[in-house]
Amino acid sequence: MNWQTFISSQLQLRKQNSTWRQRTRVDLSSARFIQVAGKDYLNFSGNDYLGLSQHPKIIEAWQKGADKYGVGSGGSGHVTGFTQAHEDLENALADWLGYPRALLFISGFAANQAIITALMSRGDRILADKLCHASILEASMLSDADLRRFSHNNVPSLQKLLLNEVAGKTLVVTEGVFSMDGDNAPLDALQNTAKLHNAWLMVDDAHGIGVIGREGRGSCDHYGIHPELLVVTFGKAFGVSGAAVLCDELTADYLIQAARHLIYSTSMPPAQANALSASLTQIRQANTARTQLTHNINYFRQNINQGDGLKLASSNTAIQPLIVGDNAKSLQLSHFLRQQGVWVQAIRPPTVPPNSARLRITLSAAHQQQDIDRLLEALHDFSTP
Repeated sequence: MNWQTFISSQLQLRKQNSTWRQRTRVDLSSARFIQVAGKDYLNFSGNDYLGLSQHPKIIEAWQKGADKYGVGSGGSGHVTGFTQAHEDLENALADWLGYPRALLFISGFAANQAIITALMSRGDRILADKLCHASILEASMLSDADLRRFSHNNVPSLQKLLLNEVAGKTLVVTEGVFSMDGDNAPLDALQNTAKLHNAWLMVDDAHGIGVIGREGRGSCDHYGIHPELLVVTFGKAFGVSGAAVLCDELTADYLIQAARHLIYSTSMPPAQANALSASLTQIRQANTARTQLTHNINYFRQNINQGDGLKLASSNTAIQPLIVGDNAKSLQLSHFLRQQGVWVQAIRPPTVPPNSARLRITLSAAHQQQDIDRLLEALHDFSTP
């Protein structure tokens, strides 16, 4: 088979299965609104859970950082790309989350890949929740460790895997809040189980940090646990981008030596680190916003009409998946909502399991009740003949 035949056949298959992906150029976006081709829509697809992406103090901090440092870091943190802005942010994160050290990464994907590939070797094993993010599963497959997946949020399934002892290290990996289902991992039970078998626990809390726990400290704080490895990302509640791993001193020193994403990637711009420090300040003071977000979640769940074969997943977080099942129907519903001025993207396999295509509805503290009412009315109109 030649290259053109292979690529053409793969593209055609995606079109036939209604799994064709297409980027949309966005003119402007915020937690509440998105503008596409000059038209405004209510935005129920973003991850800006607290509405901080447009916060004036965070924007001002980025601008001041750019005035001082310029717009780029100019190199890896191991060469010239580690500044006072980076160090201040790492120290603030470590203090806030109760860890000796924090290390910054350019993205959550990079952080997960760096940690797993640096720490896990041949003879080790990774036990990951079946619905873990693609970055975790891909990193696990790229490492030399043995990957096994336990049933979603199922502690007995994990226990069964842990009974098979191995000579090497064991890493249990889960998300705090699952990105496509919006449900919470039973972190206390998972940590207790991991400790019984001398395993480390790694939690990717991309969708819990800033939203859950005291001062938004995340899922681990909510469950009262302290995993050996905690990954937090800044593209959701922080309203910016990037990520950090929280760990002990020894592990941080080792990652600085061995994590290829730290060694060989240009570090985040210092101006961005400056903005993230300002965002952290806002998150710690955002109890009113978190209360509003909880109100919006409850209002949406109490008033949605699940008709025409649609099923709302069991989630008490900002991620509210509306399960459609059929790929084509999920696209049809997304298009219908867009015609009503509501922007919700359809999520289809392989991002989610087969026959579980969905609308991943996300709520923000920035949404007003009238916005949610408009979404609810549009969903009702689609479900009602």
